[in-house]
This record gives sequence, structure tokens and C-alpha cells, in this order.
Amino acid sequence: MCLGLLCCVALLFWGAGSMDTEVTQSPSHLVKGKDQRVKMDCVPKKGHSYVYWYRRKLEEAFEFLVYLQDEKIIEDTDMFKQRFSAECPQNSPCSLGIKSTKASDSALYFCASSQSTVLHVSSS
Repeated sequence: MCLGLLCCVALLFWGAGSMDTEVTQSPSHLVKGKDQRVKMDCVPKKGHSYVYWYRRKLEEAFEFLVYLQDEKIIEDTDMFKQRFSAECPQNSPCSLGIKSTKASDSALYFCASSQSTVLHVSSS
């Protein structure tokens, strides 16, 4: 339940550190009010051209959001298309955005990368 200014969205990110052999995400946590824009960054493992975004709400299964190859979105979900955005510009961090936050966006957000495609966890 949202009560005026007390309504906020807590977004947590799985930060893997800063070594070249790992995916890194930033910021490590974020709290936003309702109806705000959010941008999360992800630096994939060096040499990986596929980037995947998932989220996990408290006590729920992982939910696939989108995956990209290089600069192109390869697969996404209807929910993603409605309120999210993603990009992987060349020589820059990849990002996941939320156009207008809702309380239901409170979750742990994960970024992963690979050299080739992999199966994703699906809630359907």
C-alpha cells in the first residue's frame, strides 16, 4: 500500500566487484519515489557480447526481462516493452531503465553476460 511520500521503490543490484573477469553493476542499491525514472548500469565480462537482465522480487522466482547482443535487443517480454528500456552502446556500460517506477518494481535486479546465447529462466 502506498501512502503519499512514504511510497518508494527499492531497487537492489547484484554487484560482483570490479575485476575484469566479472560482471559489474552500479549503483549497488537505489531508492526512488513513485513515478520516477531509473537507470541501472552493467559492464559485462570482457569479450562477452550477450547481456541478460533479470529481476527477483522478494520470495518469488527469477523473472526474465530482456537480453541483448551487442547493441541490439534480441528477446524481451511484454512487461519490459511497456515500461522498461535497455541498451548496450559500444564501448560503454549496458543499461536497464524503468520509465516510471511503481511500488511493484521493488526487487533485486541482476545482469549477466555470456559469449553465446543461453536459456533463460522464465516465469511462464
